[in-house]
Amino acid sequence: MILPVSYTINLDFDKIKVWSILSKREHLNLFHPFCKKNIAYSWNKKSREDSLEYLNGVKLYRNFFEWNEGSGFKLMIGRKYGKKSEVIWDIKGDRNTTVKITVYPHILSRTNKAFYLFAYLFVIRPGLKKYLKSVLLGLEWYLKNQRPIPNNQLGSHKWFSLVD
Repeated sequence: MILPVSYTINLDFDKIKVWSILSKREHLNLFHPFCKKNIAYSWNKKSREDSLEYLNGVKLYRNFFEWNEGSGFKLMIGRKYGKKSEVIWDIKGDRNTTVKITVYPHILSRTNKAFYLFAYLFVIRPGLKKYLKSVLLGLEWYLKNQRPIPNNQLGSHKWFSLVD
């Protein structure tokens, strides 16, 4: 069992502008508030693969398996040789744009159902919602300010920020 976690933002920017940022090579360097480094290994029509190193040093790899020009993409993310989680970016609108990120997190998905539901409700869903909100607010911040977002600009996150 894998339950999804989603977050949606409405942006006062047209879809073409939003897509031009999301489709860029190494785009997370621009707006992801917990991103130390986003490095593309392949970024062309046939293959899109990159890595995301968080502020706390955790490094995850992303493999894009579906690319819908102008409207979104799907990818798998996880440690290089570990389990992967599915992530869906969905972009809708015209003059104003709605961006929705949905994650199907693999964490604890193979444990006892009761334990998984407890963990999902009290740890996974709240933590991922906070994370997705920060990423999408980071996108909005970048669109408004036209410069890369500073680290933890929108607050820290216990899973991805540096621990004091």
